[in-house]
Amino acid sequence: MQVDYPTLAKTIAALIEGERDEVALMATLVCELHHSDDRFDWTGFYRVTAPGLLKIGPYQGGHGCLQIPFDKGVCGAAARTGEVQLVPDVEAFPGHIACASSTRSELVLPVWNRAEELIAVLDIDSDQPDAFMETDAEELAKILAATFQR
Repeated sequence: MQVDYPTLAKTIAALIEGERDEVALMATLVCELHHSDDRFDWTGFYRVTAPGLLKIGPYQGGHGCLQIPFDKGVCGAAARTGEVQLVPDVEAFPGHIACASSTRSELVLPVWNRAEELIAVLDIDSDQPDAFMETDAEELAKILAATFQR
């Protein structure tokens, strides 16, 4: 089962209508995303909690790393550069942090608020190699913008 992004976006919009709390938004988004696609083995947010530091936020799946500095791993790269990280093979990513040994590929998107401040990264891990496409990144970026920049 692969995600139907238009339907997912409508569902999320209906669920979060009127909500402004970032953690509540993240928790709802993660739940809907994680159960929308078989490729999504671990789905979660790492929140910016201090300069140069991400801490685990709402997530679904096994345990994740509790904190990730901006200079480490795929999540850190997304936070540091402000750019989407689409990694078909985590073993080939320099400095990859193995929070779960089952992870084979990863997609990480920066999350911006209305003031265009980085508030988190959305991390999606898959136990399948080369699981994500550019289309996934584009559709997820739209959902993130509609959720956190409204």
